[in-house]
Amino acid sequence: MKTYLFDFDGTLVDSMPHWAEKMLNILREFDIPYPNDIIKTIAPLGDVGTAEYFRDVMGVPLTVPEMIQRMDAYALDKYRNVIPAKEGVIRYLERLKAEGYSLNILTASPHRMVDACLERLGIFGMFDRVWSTEDFGMTKGEVRIFEAAAERLGCDIASVAFFDDNFYAISTAQRAGMFTVAVYDLSCEDYTEDLKRVADRYIASFTEAEVY
Repeated sequence: MKTYLFDFDGTLVDSMPHWAEKMLNILREFDIPYPNDIIKTIAPLGDVGTAEYFRDVMGVPLTVPEMIQRMDAYALDKYRNVIPAKEGVIRYLERLKAEGYSLNILTASPHRMVDACLERLGIFGMFDRVWSTEDFGMTKGEVRIFEAAAERLGCDIASVAFFDDNFYAISTAQRAGMFTVAVYDLSCEDYTEDLKRVADRYIASFTEAEVY
C-alpha cells in the first residue's frame, strides 16, 4: 500500500466513550429506548446523519441544529482537552511518515472536533488530508465515499489501506476495493469476530500494526 486512510474515533484516538455519550444523552433526555447495538448503526453516519436518524427513526422532537448544539456542548471540551491517542498510534504514524507514505483521515466526526484534537496531540501536520464525511456529503456506509476519496487522493483504490473500528465502515470499504485493517475498540468488542471475518487484517493494538 502506498496510501493510508484512517478513521479517527475509536481508531486513532480513544474517544468512543465520549462520542457515544454525546449521542446517547439526547435519547436519554427524552426517555427514548434504544437497542444495545445502536452505536454500530450510527457510528458511520456522522453528527448530522445521526441527528437525522434520531429525528426520523427514533422520534427525537428536536431539529438537527438543536441536536448538533447539544452534541457540541458535551463533546467539544473532551476533544480539545481530554481525549488521548490510542496506544502505539503516534509511533506507527511516525514510522509510516518517515518511510514516505501518504497519511490521511476520513472520519464521521466534524472538523471542529477532529482538527482541535489532532493539533493538541501534535500530529495534525502528519496528515496530507483530514476529511470529515461532511466534506463529501456522504456516509461511510456508502461505497461511493471510498471511491471519491481515492479519486481525490489521485490513486488506485486498491492501493489504499483503510483502518477503522466500525464493522459497517470496514465492510463498505472492502466492497469498494480498499485493503482493510480492522482495529479493536472496546465499543465494537461484540463484533470482533465479524471484523476479523470481513477485513484483510485485524489488529488489537497499533503496537502490532505492520506496514502493509
